[in-house]
Amino acid sequence: MSQVTFHWSLLLLLILLLLSLVFNHFRQRKLIRQLRQLAQSLEDSKAQIIQQQQLNRQLKQEMTSNISHELKTPVSSLRGYLEILLSDKPLDDDKRQYFLQRCFSQTLRLSDLINDVSLINKLEEAADLFAKQEVSVTDIADEAIIELEETCEKSHITVANNLPRPMCIVGNHSLLYCIFRNLLENVVMYAGSNISAVMECYKEDDKRYYLHFYDTGAGIDNKYLPRIFDRFLRIDEGRSRRTGGTGLGLSIVKHAVQFHGGEIYARNRQQGGLEFFFSLNK
Repeated sequence: MSQVTFHWSLLLLLILLLLSLVFNHFRQRKLIRQLRQLAQSLEDSKAQIIQQQQLNRQLKQEMTSNISHELKTPVSSLRGYLEILLSDKPLDDDKRQYFLQRCFSQTLRLSDLINDVSLINKLEEAADLFAKQEVSVTDIADEAIIELEETCEKSHITVANNLPRPMCIVGNHSLLYCIFRNLLENVVMYAGSNISAVMECYKEDDKRYYLHFYDTGAGIDNKYLPRIFDRFLRIDEGRSRRTGGTGLGLSIVKHAVQFHGGEIYARNRQQGGLEFFFSLNK
């Protein structure tokens, strides 16, 4: 090998070595950058988990506080009525019957509250325990209407079920019933009297039915709309206490709709009243 060739070979080897060093340098920098990005991603995930845990803890604290608040009224009432009944003070039959009826009414309220809280907890923590089968949404809506027929008649509320027949989905009968019953109860408690309530399917596609439920009543203040599905939200606390509402009805509706793969929102109607739009997976 000539000296010139040797020099060129040595130069080429040095160049290759330099390129290798440069390549390794950039590869190391890239690896370091990727590791930093991964570390940052892990930190962000950790922060999100901590934030979610704090939010869940706050929600549970609020839930516990709200439940405690809601329990106080019926428990205090029961205690007061029972103290009167158990006292040595003589009571005529009419008064005794009145206090017994009030005790029974407050017991029903406690039972409703416990059942509603239990249902929401089950939907949030063990939704897979709710069995699904082919059911007719229209027939289930009819069941809710029949169940509340007498209550609606007292308030002169007419209910029209304009859902198509049959309108079948694979869903849970009890949760679908909760949707229509709670929406109707919301009308009875808040919408007023001498009004109408209507349920209809305004659109469908291959995957979903899109439903519309509305009443022709008073509607609500717009400031409540963003929170209408919140737990224990009371539009009219005095009236809802008289009618026995637990403040969980619309929260249950939202959870039940989400269980069936749908979404729901509410707004005031231009013609008057409140309307709900929601979807259900077929």
